[in-house]
Parts: sequence; C-alpha cells; structure tokens
Amino acid sequence: MTSALFYDRLQFAVTATFHYLFPQLTMGLALLLFYLKSRALWSGDSHYQDAARFWTKIFALSFAFGVVTGIPLEFQFGTNWAKFSTYAGGVIGQTLAMEGLFAFFLESSFLGILLFGEQRFSPRIHWFATCMMFVGSWLSGFFILATNAWMQHPVAYAVAADGNLQVNDFWGLLTNPWLLWQYTHNMTAATATGAFVMTAVGAYYQLSGFHPPFAETFLRTGLVTAALASVLLLYPTGHGSSMQVFEYQPATGAAFEGHFETKAGAELVVIGQPNMETLTIDNPLVVPGALSFLLYGHPAAEVKGLKEFPRKDWPDNVPLLYYGYHVMAGLGTIFMTTTLLALVFQWRGRLFTARWLLWILMLLAPFPYIATTAGWMTAELGRQPWLVYGLFRTADGASPLVHSGNALFTLLGFLGLYLLLGLLFVLLFVEMIMHGPTTGSPAHTETAGVMTKSGVL
Repeated sequence: MTSALFYDRLQFAVTATFHYLFPQLTMGLALLLFYLKSRALWSGDSHYQDAARFWTKIFALSFAFGVVTGIPLEFQFGTNWAKFSTYAGGVIGQTLAMEGLFAFFLESSFLGILLFGEQRFSPRIHWFATCMMFVGSWLSGFFILATNAWMQHPVAYAVAADGNLQVNDFWGLLTNPWLLWQYTHNMTAATATGAFVMTAVGAYYQLSGFHPPFAETFLRTGLVTAALASVLLLYPTGHGSSMQVFEYQPATGAAFEGHFETKAGAELVVIGQPNMETLTIDNPLVVPGALSFLLYGHPAAEVKGLKEFPRKDWPDNVPLLYYGYHVMAGLGTIFMTTTLLALVFQWRGRLFTARWLLWILMLLAPFPYIATTAGWMTAELGRQPWLVYGLFRTADGASPLVHSGNALFTLLGFLGLYLLLGLLFVLLFVEMIMHGPTTGSPAHTETAGVMTKSGVL
C-alpha cells in the first residue's frame, strides 16, 4: 500500500507547482509596470499610462489567484508536515511571518491604489504606489526564498533543550550564502516570465492587427527585457547557483549532470538518458572536459562522481532530477538564442514584418512556466532525502495522524479545484487580452462606453 508520506509529498508538489504559476507572473510584471509608469511620468505620454493600466489589470488577476492558491501551502505545514513544523518552526516561522505581515500587505495595499485611485491621487503618488508594489512583490519573494534557502543550506540556528531548532542570528538567516544566487536566479526567471508574456501579447496584436501602438510598445519592452533576463539566467545567476550546489550539495550536483564516476577532465552531458542499473548515461552526447572547466576553470580538473557518496544520501529520484535540470537549462538556452535573434531583427527594422518570428515569440509564452517548474523540481528533488539538508530527513517530517487515505482524498480535491481555477484564470486572461488596452482615463472610458450603449454614439 502506498504510504501517507508519498501522498503528502505529491500533494505539496502539486499545490506548490500550481500556486507558483501566478506569483512568477506578478513578480515579473511588477518590474515592467514600474518601467511603464516611470515612462508615463517622465514623458507625460498617456500612451504609457494606458499600457500600464492594462498590465495592472493582468497583474491583479494573477495576484488574486496567487493568494487563493497560496493559502493551502501554509496550512499544509501544520496538517501534513507537523513533525517538520515542530522541529524547524522556530526558524522558518520567522521568514514566513515576515512575508505575510510586511511584503504581502505592502504589495496588496498599493495594488488597491493602482486599481481604484487613479482619479483620486496625483501621477506622482500613482508612480510611488507602483514602486511600492514592486518592492512588496520582490520582498515577498525574498522572504519565501530565505525560507527555502535555509532548508537547502541551514545557517544561524541553535538546538534548543527539546531538540528543536531556533534562530540565534536573524541577520545571519537573511544573509545565508545560498540565498544570494537562489534569489537572483529566481527573480530573473520571474522577470523572464513576465517579459515573455508581454512579448507574446505584443506579437499577437501585431499579427492580428489589433491595437497597433500597444503592439509595438509591448514587443519592444518585453523583448529587450526577455533577452536581458535570458542572458542573466545562464550567467551569472544560473552558473552561480550550480556552483554552490556542487560546493554545498556535491551529491546533488553530480546527479544534476548524470556524473556517476569520479574522473579528471569530466565531460558535460548535453543529451543522454541515465541508466540506474548500470549507473551510466545511455546514448550520450557530451562536450569533453566542459564540466571540469565550468566548475574549476580547467578542463583537466577532477570532478567527484555520484558513486563517491553513500547511497542513502543520494537524491531520491536521480533520473527525474537529471531531466528537470536539463529541461531548465535547455529552455534557457533556447530563450537566449531566440530573443537575441529577435533583437537583431528589431535593430534592422524587420521584426514587425517577420511573421514567422512573431509566431515564435507568441508561442513561446508558456515555456518560461515550464522552465521555472523544471527549475523548482530541480531544487526540491535535489535537496532530497532531506527536508533540512543534512539535519532532518523528509521521512521524519510527516504528520503521524494523517493517513494515506486522508492525504489522497485531499490531493484529489485539490486536483479538481485547481482544474476549475486554472480554466477560470485562462478564460479571464484571454478575455482581458481580447478586450485589450483602453485609451484615456478610466472615467472617460466608462463614460464613452455608456454613451455607446445608449445609442448616443
């Protein structure tokens, strides 16, 4: 019979994966909204104000769904992972509480001003509200990632008399060396998601002939941001993240690369399938010496293989970890190549007439979500079999009173509910895109709509 631990893990994986579809878009759009609002304030051009108003509505939609889907994650710490919460709650409770008390309220409060206060506040106040919403959004990501970084690399803790953990250095917790690369890599990925969505909408408007001024603005703004984010995802943030995995979690790093044998001049596997029976890579396509060079700056350097570490400390699912890592890295390479090509076309003045390229940019929109999902699978599968790396195993963290039938029942409930929520989000998102940006102030737009319906126009 399948254990409750299996369903507990699967339930958290499903709910966390679905939830993160929404915050990554809001965190990415927050930066782009700040740019659009700044252009509107500095130039006095109402076009940028109209563009910002449109994307604020998209932001609000994604934010609302993020709130709804994020609440179950908090409850699962108590319902499904009570032993873990008892053991580590004195540490992770600090950052999770700060995310809710400070970052979430900062973000949501100023979002309210953006949605309902345009006619009540000056443009400068509205710009400040956008800035604070951006700060709140990225601060929220910081506190959540500080929690995860501590689980990946525990620091600044002490063991209490009852055997549970407590924080002994709060600033040490927030300056965890793992957090720097994890935060910059994650937020760059969120920026890429927002930028690719904006680019896709601009490409759709350009291909369909809808809203021509906004099509050009969305394409230019989104494409430049997506290209810059794609480059930063590979270097330095992606490279730095991988380097710290090999430093602090060497078994995980070896599993990333499907590197089983310790050897000098280790090759980098581009394509291949891990064979867990022979502990080799089937059908490999490799770059000789590349892994040694990337890790140590010399193609002949020695890299430890997975066989060097006790089998009990290996990641639970090496093949899935390997594929998740390679999907993430492969998509990142595609993003960089495509956006840089599109920038060349834009520089030559051919982007807006190259329909084949516009189709590619439009159809790329879902793939950043796939890449970030693969990235989080890589991070979480790589930490296994530990909940707190090196201190507390996943098998010890589940709630003893929640049985497999309970966990399966709630998992099926979440799957049904999230299917409905996902369909609702897509319908609302498509409706907003089809309606498109409106010009003029909200009051002017509303009046025009009433006049049209009454037959005056």
